[in-house]
Amino acid sequence: MRTYHKNGRWYLEGMIRKKRFHKAIPEAVTKKDAENYMNIFKVDLLRGKLDLVEDIGCVQLKEVIDLYLKYVETNLRSTDTAVRNAKRFLKLWGNKQLRDITPKEIEEYKLTRSKTVWHTKIINGEEKPQYISAATINRELGILSKIFSIAVSNGYTRENPVRHVNKLSVKNKIERHLSPEEELRMFKVCNNDFSFLNINEEEKYKLRQKCSNKYAYLKSILLVALNTGMRKSEILNLTWDCVDFDTNEITVLDTKNGKKNIIPMSCKIKTLLSEKYKTESQNKYVFTNPITNDRYVDIKKAFKTVCELANVEKLRFHDLRHTAATRMVACGVPLPAVKEILNHASINTTMRYAHTMRAQKESAVEALSNYADREHVLG
Repeated sequence: MRTYHKNGRWYLEGMIRKKRFHKAIPEAVTKKDAENYMNIFKVDLLRGKLDLVEDIGCVQLKEVIDLYLKYVETNLRSTDTAVRNAKRFLKLWGNKQLRDITPKEIEEYKLTRSKTVWHTKIINGEEKPQYISAATINRELGILSKIFSIAVSNGYTRENPVRHVNKLSVKNKIERHLSPEEELRMFKVCNNDFSFLNINEEEKYKLRQKCSNKYAYLKSILLVALNTGMRKSEILNLTWDCVDFDTNEITVLDTKNGKKNIIPMSCKIKTLLSEKYKTESQNKYVFTNPITNDRYVDIKKAFKTVCELANVEKLRFHDLRHTAATRMVACGVPLPAVKEILNHASINTTMRYAHTMRAQKESAVEALSNYADREHVLG
């Protein structure tokens, strides 16, 4: 058994049970590191801790990805992102052995992705590149980490190299809340009503013809989001068997924290869904795409278009959840009740909405004070 250095990496090789084995030592930087690893390896071998050592790390990533896709199919209701990224890693490293995918290589992947332009955007008349966000890259690394965790649990490799790779820092986006005026404009766009726009009648007519009630379906989705605080994925995955008109409850099974959540329906939402059920009860999903006869895969593009037409800037769908929470707190709903409705794992997460309301109240009082001071000066 010996160690050797090649292409910037240390390796261990030898004969076990008359079979040659070869193993990379990613954690070894110096010859001494490699020899220390070899000595520990020999002791583990003698103590019987290592079975079929020659096979450890020899499995190709594509075999583990097959297991991961089965896990996704069984355990996740929303599979699109997981499958898309699994295919990305399959194309990139599918034929590589697990032991040859090192933290250094994953770091290089992270760096390359952070410099990748995925589209361009016109800002102030200039075309500017838009890079893949840090949050997106971190999600990709999370999926790769899960793939390696499956490999470890199946005995295909000893460790998960992704755990040695630091995630990119993510700038926390400012929580945006939808104002009642913005909400009304968005609903008008969904209704193909552009009367609020400061354009001539001919342009309004062209807009009505172009949109042609294309976004009508989005109105009910927006109403459910604003009146329940449900996440986009929870709404799009909602099935009729999870809507109980007798108890006036919606049961959300596929939640972020894995805990089933039961949300009471207001009269407005019960009426909305009851009317919808009369004509769409044959569908599995509450919000079914009439073209595919399946759930809507995503509504990002439609949501963005409605926001643009309604002159609503920098609003994400998730901000509707923030809006619902803030409105509940503003109406005096106790924080524990808000926590249960939003299905937060900790009350600390819910507390930020109380802080938001306090900040808004302080700003309002400060504005009143400044106005009073101004009146005294003028007087």
